[in-house]
Amino acid sequence: MDAEINNFIMVWSVAASTMCYCHTIGKLISQGTPRLIAIFPAIILLFLLPLRLTSIHLGGPTSFFLGWLSTFKLFLFSFNKGPLSTNPPLSLLHFISLACLPIKFQNQPNNNINTHTDNNNNPSKSQNRNYPSPQISKKYNKSSNLRYGYATMIIILASLIPLYAKKENFHPKFVLLLYTLHMYIGLEFFFALASTFTKKILSVELEPQFDKPYLSTSLQDFWGKRWNITVNRVLHPTVYEPAVKFFCRLIGRKWAPLPAIVATFSVSALMHEVVFYYIKREKRTWEAWEPSWNATCFFILHGVCLAVQVGIKKAVGEKLKLPRMMSWLLTVVFVLYTALWLFVPALVRCRVYDKASRELTALTDFVKNVARVAFYYEESTRG
Repeated sequence: MDAEINNFIMVWSVAASTMCYCHTIGKLISQGTPRLIAIFPAIILLFLLPLRLTSIHLGGPTSFFLGWLSTFKLFLFSFNKGPLSTNPPLSLLHFISLACLPIKFQNQPNNNINTHTDNNNNPSKSQNRNYPSPQISKKYNKSSNLRYGYATMIIILASLIPLYAKKENFHPKFVLLLYTLHMYIGLEFFFALASTFTKKILSVELEPQFDKPYLSTSLQDFWGKRWNITVNRVLHPTVYEPAVKFFCRLIGRKWAPLPAIVATFSVSALMHEVVFYYIKREKRTWEAWEPSWNATCFFILHGVCLAVQVGIKKAVGEKLKLPRMMSWLLTVVFVLYTALWLFVPALVRCRVYDKASRELTALTDFVKNVARVAFYYEESTRG
């Protein structure tokens, strides 16, 4: 574990240095292909860095943050788009934080590319209502609520350890449900941890990465506004908007968002397969890529269903609108059922939960040993 921690420090040190290089390139080279050529080695390096880590709790978030989000952000930055391209430009520390972590500053300045764009001439902008950017509540938890939230997450994760040890006694579907809970709580915890760290360092307000996804009333609400909002912000300008522009020429502005949605989910599916490759490795080397494609099927299925939902809205408007309670129930059941059917089994094949259980057990034993040593030390000083 010591080697893993040392590699973790090394990986993030190299990533921060790489972002310093990219920040300098942004000042020296104009947007477009020349900047992309200069930044491309940095993108490749960030894509390779997660290979140095094999643990779930350190390597998993790193592969997601650096191998996926950071590379996409730098690609957008090459063309003066995305969260890294602002007017005025970001400071170095803000640039590194925003490039490496799944965060978004509250009230962040608009992209330079958008300040001179007429929405009437931009099909993707006019279609944003069909696949909207996240609309985040302006109410943010106070520090006391965050502490309670962290404590709750840690307690839930710790309570899963003894359940995993007895999983042979449970129904397989219940075990998958536990895995789903572990995945959601784990994502919330690591994203919140990254946000808290950034808030303390930069003294800035950040928008949340999740907005109560269990309250979603449609797939559009779930994927567009509530679940893993950071990915939505990255995929929207990287894949969705270019796809809308492309399909506008083929099928017109009204229906262009439908294949664009499927294309966006297809790219998301591919990147999830890449992340799964990172986290399933047992050694810090290249291994044969043997994707199960379950996760790919999950995202393509959701992309098609979301496109159908948007298409029905375009065709009939609000005439077929279901009661809110019914739409909520259908959405939650569909997302949970398809996750248990396709997504979670893909994680199981990668041995994610077995590795995570071992790591949590080791962490629990370490904390117990530290507490025991502290107790004996206190007793000895009193004596």
